[in-house]
Amino acid sequence: MTQHLARISARKPVVTILVWILVALIGIGLSAQLLSSALTTELKLGSGFESQRAEQLLEDRMRGPKPITEMVIVQSESLTVDDPAFQDRVTSLTGQIQALGDDVIDQTLNYYVLSQENPLQAAVLVSQDRRTTLVPVIMTGDLQEAEDNVHYLLDLAKEENGKDGFLVLTVGDASISLERNELSERDLQQGERVGVPVALIILVLLFGAVVAALVPIGLALICVVAALGLAAIIGQFYELVFFVQLMIIMIGLAVGIDYSLIIISRFREELEKGLSAFDATVKAGETAGRTVLFSGATVVVALCGMFVVPFGFFQSLAIGAILVVIIAVAASLTLLPAVIALMGTRINTLSIPKFGRSGTSTGPNHEGGFWDRITHIVMRNPLLSVVLVGAPMIVATYFYFDIETGLNGVDVFPEEAETREAFFVMEEEFSFGLINPTEVVIDGDLADPNVMGAVQQLQGALLADPAFPLPTLLEPNPANDLGLLRVVIPGEPASHSAVDAVNTIRDTHIPAAFDGVDAEVLVGGNTAVAAEVFDVVAQYTPIVFAFVLGVSFLILMLVFRSIVIPIKAVFMNLLSVGTAYGLLVLVFQHGYGRDLLGFQEAEVIDVWIPLFLFSILFGLSMDYHVFLLSRIRERFDQTGDNREAVAFGLRETAGLITGAALIMVAVFGAFASGQTIINQQVGFGLSVAILLDATLVRSVLVPATMEMLGARNWYLPGFLRWLPDVRIEPAEEHQSPATG
Repeated sequence: MTQHLARISARKPVVTILVWILVALIGIGLSAQLLSSALTTELKLGSGFESQRAEQLLEDRMRGPKPITEMVIVQSESLTVDDPAFQDRVTSLTGQIQALGDDVIDQTLNYYVLSQENPLQAAVLVSQDRRTTLVPVIMTGDLQEAEDNVHYLLDLAKEENGKDGFLVLTVGDASISLERNELSERDLQQGERVGVPVALIILVLLFGAVVAALVPIGLALICVVAALGLAAIIGQFYELVFFVQLMIIMIGLAVGIDYSLIIISRFREELEKGLSAFDATVKAGETAGRTVLFSGATVVVALCGMFVVPFGFFQSLAIGAILVVIIAVAASLTLLPAVIALMGTRINTLSIPKFGRSGTSTGPNHEGGFWDRITHIVMRNPLLSVVLVGAPMIVATYFYFDIETGLNGVDVFPEEAETREAFFVMEEEFSFGLINPTEVVIDGDLADPNVMGAVQQLQGALLADPAFPLPTLLEPNPANDLGLLRVVIPGEPASHSAVDAVNTIRDTHIPAAFDGVDAEVLVGGNTAVAAEVFDVVAQYTPIVFAFVLGVSFLILMLVFRSIVIPIKAVFMNLLSVGTAYGLLVLVFQHGYGRDLLGFQEAEVIDVWIPLFLFSILFGLSMDYHVFLLSRIRERFDQTGDNREAVAFGLRETAGLITGAALIMVAVFGAFASGQTIINQQVGFGLSVAILLDATLVRSVLVPATMEMLGARNWYLPGFLRWLPDVRIEPAEEHQSPATG
């Protein structure tokens, strides 16, 4: 199939290129018009989860959609809320907020207005030292609309901050989401500014020609914009998380460049042999194109494991990554053949002497080179090589068991972030839980004495528990068949302490108060969602691991007709991933090298990152494994000499695998240099795992273990001999496809 695609594209290169340019332009237009409205920063679980059922009850029978509240903080170092000057300042600011209009603000009030109506509730808006007060502002519309408009409130706070000695800040779901998006946008730009030029430099060194290096960059960018356009369309029907944009750009740049590198290398080698541009293109499509097709399919299969998790965040990330990988494969098998067929030998334009050689290959008979020497050293001392490389990786993996997962929030935003400063003021003077209270929903007849007795017992238990500093008031709906208790929990809503408090409400206080009472009690709110996310990830992680490992094992067994090869591959890929996990813990949680690398301190690794890294890394590292082993297997079939086949396969692939890995490391590392801790953790984890996998694992552990096992590497039990013989690349009479 890949050969036919290459032939068709090479015969009509201009048409093929124009079609892809049109696709890219449509992608740019769609992403510019629709993408921002298709993305959300809200964590959502399915309707079957308790928090979502609680929210649905409130929406249907009490208040409608959840109001989006911002807290404007007004603080003075010298005045208290009892001073006329303080009151004048707050009254004036409230008027300015109201002047923003109904399109932005639904309603607002302040301590002075509320104290006339409800002194008890008004007291909550003043700090203990009475030098700080809160001005609650309910934004118009849902979270998306509030995000679009909250910048007016932020701008007003920034303009008023510092006037007459008053600190004025604002914080809430909308402002936090907006600032998180802005920080992510900055990280995207940073990643592109750094990652693309570094990748270009590596490509120039690998190819030894500037034009050849520019082609993969161009193809990767086309893949990214096309995938963003498709994501924008999908987002109109299925809500995608904002982080999917980063995933598409990061993964798209990495695999787009990687796949192009493989095909262009083979094309240039075929030109060297004297083939015409057309024939070289078809040959590259037949050989390297099949490798790309299999590699992409492997990544997609690994990512499909994330659909097992009933959590829209994981499914969104999987959709984004799968989209861009499929597009990268399609472009590599159609657009790239069209481009290289049209360029022919001009692809070597602007050559750089002493770098790359035209085919970037050392040639099948080239012995004595760097990778050949490494292979012979390793295979002369296989057991020692396994111990020297494997032992430190196992030690690093051990630290994974110290991992603390959670959800990093506004408290780990960069220090200059306005909402971060507001968070700490809120937490110090009040409780951040005032913005995001946990919502206990009582579905029952509130006129029933048994139900009301249970409610009062629950209120008493919460008041007696030091985890809940403020008393709760029952808010009934008009029909008096649904009640709401807003429970203030200190700290960041997704922190472990807050989640533990919610679990205490669910598992201890509610069962004790409502035992035998005819009412259903549900717990909702952001912290309840976080608690359920943690439970879901813990429950489904083993299932995802089993799915990805099982499918990968079956694929490798079919490709290499061996049960030893897939067992080793699974173990080695797990070792790479485990090492990356351990290093994440060492750097971000324990602080080793954190300052040197410029990363932020984090008490937790985001709960979704280990599972996401596993799916991505297992797919990408399997690429390299198949790439290497397909050459070894092909040579072994020709010669029957295991040692020579391993040496041949490694020296033919190691250079290109290392170069491709360095490009991925450059792209992922560029995103790790961003300001947000999520991007730092993801970028660092991907970079480390890919680098270790493409160097230590492929150049040391694979040849060492294959030398130790000898012909047993290719053992397939008799009862499995009926399996079809699947090949990644067609066997050739003299030599296999150049990849190194």
